[in-house]
Amino acid sequence: MKVDGRHFRSIWLEPDGWTVGAIDQRRLPHEFAIVRLETADAAADAIRSMLVRGAPLIGATAAYGMALAVRDDRSDAGIDRAYEFLIAARPTAINLKWALDEMKRVLKPAPPSERVQIAYARAAEIAEEDVAINQGIGRHGLALIEQIAASKPPGEPVNVLTHCNAGWLATVDWGTATAPIYLAHDRGLKVHVWVDETRPRNQGASLTAWELGHHGVPHTVIPDNTGGHLMQHRMVDLAIVGTDRVAANGDVCNKIGTYLKALAAHDNGVPFYVALPSPTIDFSIDDGIRQIPIEQRSADEVAVMTGRTADGRVESVRIVPDGTPTANYAFDVTPARLVTGLITERGLLRPERAALASAFPERSTGH
Repeated sequence: MKVDGRHFRSIWLEPDGWTVGAIDQRRLPHEFAIVRLETADAAADAIRSMLVRGAPLIGATAAYGMALAVRDDRSDAGIDRAYEFLIAARPTAINLKWALDEMKRVLKPAPPSERVQIAYARAAEIAEEDVAINQGIGRHGLALIEQIAASKPPGEPVNVLTHCNAGWLATVDWGTATAPIYLAHDRGLKVHVWVDETRPRNQGASLTAWELGHHGVPHTVIPDNTGGHLMQHRMVDLAIVGTDRVAANGDVCNKIGTYLKALAAHDNGVPFYVALPSPTIDFSIDDGIRQIPIEQRSADEVAVMTGRTADGRVESVRIVPDGTPTANYAFDVTPARLVTGLITERGLLRPERAALASAFPERSTGH
């Protein structure tokens, strides 16, 4: 997608052929900065610190992290060590494990002399596969937006509500939940996006709004608690969110607050869709509510906010009293019964095991 008219991806291989470039998402929206990852430790830290974020991008970063690791140590033991510390960087997003399993699968049978070349090649393939997956999600989701647009009075936009950031910054390019929106906008359909701010890290306000603005998509940032009100007053035509992990039964794990939006959508008859790239399916888990591990992050993310002051300085301020405990559950699970459908690269699916297994038999085998 575009930044000030120039095409960018969220992660890429630098011209030197071995270091990895990435956008530092911690500094958005107030500063656009690029970092170079030169070691596997740096890749793990980028994932852990949310320099990169979003399940698909975490997977691609981990794959490149493994390639960086193999540059330093081509042995089986080196691959195993890199796998363990990279997979520990974030516990919830299944794409991290999927990408690392892929890297280990192609590296272990290869002779050490070929492992560096193979590692970089597979990491690049994982990145390209992500772009293709998101384009597929975009095409299938576009049909939903076109259908709604055809039913509205001329000139009225399709109002889409989204939660957290599931845009191109959360993937390698295009995004998951935003891919249908970008396609609709680029084809001339009138579309408007309600952007949940997504406390406590405000990924909606800082990332989704930033990328939609740079691409020219009309949008409005709203406090997280506003969605239900908008749905009651028929100001939302559909909700599209991303996901960090989907269980085999269709339960959806996504950024905290997604479950509440799904409840409001269900109560008001608003279609609630989840944009699902296939590497995010976890067929080893049958019950998302009870089995998906929920990451608990630093209390400071709740107690401290960062923004730009009137004179242009970026400052962090504490917003709760000193000594007050805070809880920071990063994700929640929306039960499949509240999900209208899953938008995948292979079409629109019902949120249930049979539909997922039929669409992605190569992933469901063995589970």
